[in-house]
Amino acid sequence: MRVPAEVSLQRKGLLFQDHYRRPSFVQWTDKSSSATRDPERFTVTNPANGKQLCTVDAASSEEVEWAVSHAQTTFDSGIWSKASSIHRSSVLSRLADALQRRIPDMARIDALQTGRPIREMNAQMTRLPDWLSYYAALLRTNQGFVAPTQGKLLNYIQRVPLGVVAQITPFNHPLFIAIKKIAPALAAGNSVIVKPSELTPISLLEFANLTQEAGLPDGVLTILLGYGHTTGKQLATHSLVRKVDITAGTRTGRAVGAIVGSNLAALTAELGGKAPILIFDDADVVSAVNGVAFAAFVASGQTCISGTRIIIQENIYEFFMTEFLKKVESITQGMGDPMDERCSMGSIISPHHLNRIDDMVARRQSGTVLTGGKRMLGKSLLDHFDFSRGSFYPPTVISDVDVSHELWQEEIFGPVVVVKKFSTESEGVRLANASKYGLGAGVWTQDLSRAHRVAADIDAGLVWVNTHHRNDPSSPWGGMKESGIGRENGIEALEAYSQSKSIIVNVASATESRTDDWFSGEQKRYG
Repeated sequence: MRVPAEVSLQRKGLLFQDHYRRPSFVQWTDKSSSATRDPERFTVTNPANGKQLCTVDAASSEEVEWAVSHAQTTFDSGIWSKASSIHRSSVLSRLADALQRRIPDMARIDALQTGRPIREMNAQMTRLPDWLSYYAALLRTNQGFVAPTQGKLLNYIQRVPLGVVAQITPFNHPLFIAIKKIAPALAAGNSVIVKPSELTPISLLEFANLTQEAGLPDGVLTILLGYGHTTGKQLATHSLVRKVDITAGTRTGRAVGAIVGSNLAALTAELGGKAPILIFDDADVVSAVNGVAFAAFVASGQTCISGTRIIIQENIYEFFMTEFLKKVESITQGMGDPMDERCSMGSIISPHHLNRIDDMVARRQSGTVLTGGKRMLGKSLLDHFDFSRGSFYPPTVISDVDVSHELWQEEIFGPVVVVKKFSTESEGVRLANASKYGLGAGVWTQDLSRAHRVAADIDAGLVWVNTHHRNDPSSPWGGMKESGIGRENGIEALEAYSQSKSIIVNVASATESRTDDWFSGEQKRYG
């Protein structure tokens, strides 16, 4: 999609539009259609201060239908779907370079629309071109294969794109998660339609503008703005959409999965998480404290692999907790204006999400709040920023929560962790697995054998040892149990956006082939 060229506004050195209008690619011939009526409009707000960033026109039902049809037409044309791997690789490489040049702008956009600290976003954005570069390289190095067959047959396997694919992305990592999905989908040759969160669409819209200079044909990447229950649902139910890739909560994932399954389309779903972190008594406590704080409170705890269940071996429990609470207090004192480079932790994405977190903590029937536990008001100690203007919640630690309680079992999606002690390795693993989720987990120990043993026993698609939240485009990413279906990243993602095509060629001579007559009555090989 090409966002219409309009007068840009200068905001603290950052360029982006004041209003993103309805998709400009839609060409209407029926002037009496609903396209002539005023579109639904929503506001994108900075959750740290409540200020409006821009307004956005949501795509109408007719526009969604047109966009899918146009994407299919583009796919059928072969301009991208049948382009050589070398050509697609070159375009992705140029797109990576274009994004690299815009990293400072993109970081500021995502900091403004998410309320996350600018320091976090600068660090995250530097990694994004890697995903485009990785899949560009993979297209040049990934090899097909020839299947063994009987007789004089050559059976070679190709990977071909699926067609039109829809991606539904969340608010917490607006551009990062989108790029993780877009890169393999484009590499495989698909026509891609992305519906970003209505809370954080700006950076993806700005990214779409980079595709023209990189040489991506029109109709290959389309950004549709709207709500999940309307635009997202219409995409998921469309018969031309051959794959849906969604990052969302488990409830939403179930609903989308049921719809996609009825269309016999493919699904990748990265869903909820409740990551346990096991800290054994031989762990380096200083490293563990720093690592757990990062796992729990980066992005204000608004990640699916956030370390929310801290499980500490009893011999070091008191010492660890003393040091950990000191660390948490330093994070709280370092909170302020997210655009301040010194800011330690930012805001929650919206008042609605803030209230949900606050309510979950307030209605607990077990557990003791050791620190935090209430919405932040008043002025920042760091820079006198007024917390009451936005949606701020402090890093919160709660002890002695029963494993059946929702604070242990349900995804909070905020900076709230529960802590519990354990005695034996088997008990620690049991507590780690006492959850319906299985996305991420962490293990802190200096015992190499234990590290491998425990990592193997934890039910999670990602297990970090003596670190957390490490991610690379080559490393598969996805969950077990109710944390999702399929994998992002790596060769698995590229293959999930394509399908195999087996071509069997008879290489026997014409003379030999004449004797191959099934109906001659002679014994012949069948199959």
